[in-house]
Amino acid sequence: MGGSLRCLHLPGLPNGRPGKPGDLIEIFRIGYEHWAIYVEDDCVVHLAPPSEEFEAGSITSVFSNRAVVKYSRLEDVLHGCSWKINNKLDGTYLPLPVDKIIQRTKKMINKIVQYSLIEGNCEHFVNDLRYGVARSQQVWYLCSDAGFLLNFLGACDSISGWNSG
Repeated sequence: MGGSLRCLHLPGLPNGRPGKPGDLIEIFRIGYEHWAIYVEDDCVVHLAPPSEEFEAGSITSVFSNRAVVKYSRLEDVLHGCSWKINNKLDGTYLPLPVDKIIQRTKKMINKIVQYSLIEGNCEHFVNDLRYGVARSQQVWYLCSDAGFLLNFLGACDSISGWNSG
């Protein structure tokens, strides 16, 4: 296994009991956010590396091109990091009915999925489960901030709503 996980501890985050089934959980790590979807009984579903080659939740795990969909206790996914409920796209997209979100989420457990930092990361995954739209704002911000380079490389072409000009 790799080194220890590095977390970003932010003051004032509501680290109390998780919200309702279907809520999105944003976990603050150094340099990026990890995402999970709350299911039930303090448990979440999230993407994890498919093997011990990459430590779950570590920045090195983004270099894998596959991920496994895991059902885990929220506490085990946090590794001491700060978190918050963040359904930030509710104002842009209508969430699916909760029973459909949970049904779709549970069907994915233990499946191996394609992973891409740019086109299919953990934020894309949970947004697709909640809204039916695979979208990552942290990638959009990355592309906005470094758009000239990524546009040149063609990395942001598939991100909906991203416009280099």
